[in-house]
Amino acid sequence: MDLDDAYANAAHIPGGEAYPEKWLHAAATFRAQTLCELDLPYGESPRQRLDLFHPPRLAKGIVVFVHGGYWLRFDKSFWSHLAAGPLAHGWAVAMPSYDLCPDVRITDIGNQMAAAIALAADRVPGPVRLVGHSAGGQLVARMTARRFGAQWQERLAKVVPVSPVADLAPLMRTSMNMDLKLDDAEVQSESPVHLPKPALPVTVWVGSDERPVFLAQAAALADAWHCDKVIAAGKHHFNVIEELADPDSALTTTLLA
Repeated sequence: MDLDDAYANAAHIPGGEAYPEKWLHAAATFRAQTLCELDLPYGESPRQRLDLFHPPRLAKGIVVFVHGGYWLRFDKSFWSHLAAGPLAHGWAVAMPSYDLCPDVRITDIGNQMAAAIALAADRVPGPVRLVGHSAGGQLVARMTARRFGAQWQERLAKVVPVSPVADLAPLMRTSMNMDLKLDDAEVQSESPVHLPKPALPVTVWVGSDERPVFLAQAAALADAWHCDKVIAAGKHHFNVIEELADPDSALTTTLLA
């Protein structure tokens, strides 16, 4: 199997190259119309910043969305509009950026996400719910590990990894690994499939029209953790996450249930 092609998404989605520009426009429009605090620092580097979106009333808790891009691309500015669904139900939403490979390792990004969640949880009381897409799915699943020892983990109520890269081992055989620099030790420590089953509700979410490797990755995590899995009909890797912008979508409902 050509794993570079197997993990490629845009080339196999009609109009795939146009999605990032569409996301940027929708996100900028949403930020201009929504009560939010932008670029809150949670760490020292310029990319260690998060945007915090507030509902018009006292928040029920905090949802943290972690973006994808194979730990190599994108930032929080592409995804703001996905806060619309949880906001409509009275939840605050935090969206962090993070440093990218090869400047840092995937382990470092995980540590950054723990710090970002800690800041968001400190700003907003109540339950903490995590949702992440693709590489972000790996990161939020990774946050269930107790070794972070963070106070916010006691408040963690739900985790929804969407199209997660749950087993990092195959990526060692892709050209991406020139930048990811994965080795056997990091694959073992950072792959959610090797982590203990969390003692909290987890729903793995994946689109029915995704690349076969993503369907397999989602199945592997659901099997390893004996948790719920949803295959969203007619969704591919780029539009499967867009349902978060809809307050009445099945994904939003599952995240907040």
